Amino acid sequence: MGLFAAGMSALSVLQHRAFETGRFDVGNLTQAVWSTAHGRFLEVTDLQGRQISRLGAHFDPIVAVLAPAWRLWPHPSLLLVTQAVAVAFGAVPVFLLARKHLESEWAGLAFAVVYLLYPPTQWLVLDDFHPVALATPLLLAAVWFLDEERVVPFAACAALASLTKEQVGLAVAALGLWYALAHGRRLAGAAIALAGTVVAGVAVVVVVPHYAPGGGSPFAGRYAEIGGSPAGVVSTLVTDPLRVLGAATSRHDLAYLADLVLPLAGLAVLAPALALTALPEIALNVLSSTRTQTSIHFHYTAAAIPGLVAASVLGAARLRRRLPRLAPAVPAGAAAVTLLAGVVLGPLPLWRDVPFGSRLGTRDHVVTAHDRVAAEALRRVPPDAVVSATNTLGAHLSARRRIYSFPVVRDATWIAVDTTRPSYLDDAVAPARFRLALRQLLSDPGWRVVFSRDGVLLLRRR
Repeated sequence: MGLFAAGMSALSVLQHRAFETGRFDVGNLTQAVWSTAHGRFLEVTDLQGRQISRLGAHFDPIVAVLAPAWRLWPHPSLLLVTQAVAVAFGAVPVFLLARKHLESEWAGLAFAVVYLLYPPTQWLVLDDFHPVALATPLLLAAVWFLDEERVVPFAACAALASLTKEQVGLAVAALGLWYALAHGRRLAGAAIALAGTVVAGVAVVVVVPHYAPGGGSPFAGRYAEIGGSPAGVVSTLVTDPLRVLGAATSRHDLAYLADLVLPLAGLAVLAPALALTALPEIALNVLSSTRTQTSIHFHYTAAAIPGLVAASVLGAARLRRRLPRLAPAVPAGAAAVTLLAGVVLGPLPLWRDVPFGSRLGTRDHVVTAHDRVAAEALRRVPPDAVVSATNTLGAHLSARRRIYSFPVVRDATWIAVDTTRPSYLDDAVAPARFRLALRQLLSDPGWRVVFSRDGVLLLRRR
């Protein structure tokens, strides 16, 4: 755990220094924490330049707990390190669960290592900062407490997990169904399922639309093909189930499922009741038209990892009972399979030099000469100025009241642009609009270029 927390914290912070993070999402969550620490609860600047509540995008009020720590460490690295350390602690309930069901501390150790080596776990930590990553250790702790019949600490962990993102309540509801089926606690399980569903429903239908400008979820468009709104999806499921099935079974979706299950040696399928607690998160991902949701390289696996890892432990226990001769080899074999999967699919830099090793993201931590130029430019921006910035630069400028996503300018007095790094909602998405806005800006006598080097531009309003 210590090695994972230290190593992943270092990689995350280096990625930030290498400008591999963005205003979406390190920047806007930094702004939410900064605003809360300065008396404006979860206030952020949206893509249109409006001051809104973070709750208008996602129901993740748990991020506010970082506001006191911000006073001690006022830097985006606080968020990145917190995420790495929190996810590392998920190894504790995995160890306890495996030690109990496999009757061996060595088996517990092996599955704790499986969790930490699991490629989706590592990608989760290195994908910027997202509060939902905190749901992973909390849901794993919830599984352990529920398996131990300790409902009160389970409820505490489940409640905290539900504050990390709007759909996590559905994972809690699924745990209630597992509790009812596997432990025979039908009444308690039904109560948990109902509570989780209500929390998720209130978050999706009431809280987010209430704070979102114009009402409704800003992410409803991802499900437009199957109905858009929650009610529309349910209606499509009833009237045209084949359309929903088709949206969930594309080749890309099946590859995504393989990337989730195979690195765990397929053990999760041997404990289907617990593995199905990952279904709400997986279903939301495979039904979405956004391709990043069906990739293990992003944070969309956060609420699926606990159910799959815990189910692997119970699957190994079931295999041990059926094939007792294989009992000593199962935990070590699972760890070996996960290690090999990490080599092929993981983000660690050392795999780059291993045969068949993954190269994706393995150089994101390298701070280049261009990165040092960008850092030098940003040091000139006053901390209280209103700024407009491209996405990668905006991640470093978001600890302030207002920050706009270039080419939105409004009342900004400083503009920071990196013309070499097209990213979210600037040159990568609308290059013609970006280039036109930049040309107009450079010809506007109301602005003065105060820094221009290696494609990094810093302008100040005259």
